[in-house]
Amino acid sequence: MGQREAALRLDEQWAGIRSGDREAAYGEAEALLGELIGALRGPAGTDPECAARLGLRLGDLAARRFAGGDRAGALAAVEEGLGYARQAAGHSPQYARWYARLLINQGVWLAWPLSGPDRLPLHPLGAAAEDGPGAMERAAGERALDLTRTAVGVWSGLDQEDPVNRRGLAQALVFLGDRLAELGLAEEAAARAVEAEGAFRALLLADPGSAGAADAEEALDHIGRQLELRLRFLSFGSLVGLRARGLLPGRLLPQAVVAARIQGVPEEEMAARLHLGADQVRTMLEVTPWRAVWRFEARGADGLWGGRHSSWQGSAEVRHRTAEEFGAELVRGFRISPHYPGDGTHWRLRVWWHEEGDPAGARFRYVSGPESAARRPGDTPS
Repeated sequence: MGQREAALRLDEQWAGIRSGDREAAYGEAEALLGELIGALRGPAGTDPECAARLGLRLGDLAARRFAGGDRAGALAAVEEGLGYARQAAGHSPQYARWYARLLINQGVWLAWPLSGPDRLPLHPLGAAAEDGPGAMERAAGERALDLTRTAVGVWSGLDQEDPVNRRGLAQALVFLGDRLAELGLAEEAAARAVEAEGAFRALLLADPGSAGAADAEEALDHIGRQLELRLRFLSFGSLVGLRARGLLPGRLLPQAVVAARIQGVPEEEMAARLHLGADQVRTMLEVTPWRAVWRFEARGADGLWGGRHSSWQGSAEVRHRTAEEFGAELVRGFRISPHYPGDGTHWRLRVWWHEEGDPAGARFRYVSGPESAARRPGDTPS
């Protein structure tokens, strides 16, 4: 048996373990994977199939390392695997698919420190965040974005009559949206999510009873939640831009109108720039509430900010009011409440839309202290 045939025989054994068709202890699986990778290295230099499979198996090794907490080892393995996968990608659509999936995985692992436990961006406002990502994390995130864009290009270059390729492209767009959101590029993140949503809906309509229909529905639920989140980080100009590009779905227009109202955009401007009727805007504002979450804090002698009473924070359902209007009302009520610390104290208020988060994401910010005791609500928030 030649070196190539022996390597492919090992690959078949590993594929059985990977799929769960064959049971193997962890140590046995590790040993087989290591032997397989070694066996594929020789023929991979000249044989496209061996190169493609070596890339795939180095990706498997990377996944196991990442699951074990070795992110650096995972990135090293997948980086090597990408070299072989890239070499083979032009020889077969299947090899190109493997290459695209490796690109996606490397992007996920590179960007891991930029997301929280729920895989949502830790710093969705990018450079505006008060506690944004460090230089190394941001550089890794930008590399992840480049890799994911490359994956989208690979999927786009495959035959789009094949539903496997259409599904792969839709999934890649979801990942591209995630990478954009992590770097604070909220408008483009929303645009990619809308494109992915359209792609998954087309797949579902084309074959609603297929094996992939459940996956498509799950993806649509995920994208819907992501879009609702991302719209909360968009300026009115970005909302207008998405609408002009046909990337603001009708079901999200009420939220877009509420977002504009929170920012203080007049109703007439909303209607004109979002291409809506005045009655439509008014009805949306009347029936669509937003959840305001607020927190008062006072600065102690140690210079640290903190709440002093449970009533210093809360949430409320708000309709047809800007964040500044609602925040100003909170400030007025706070000044006359029994918990007010006095004009000689430094205190501040932040109001968020839907949930407390990065201070830079607050929709209303107000700071007061002895030197600004003469200021009253309605002044420009700081």
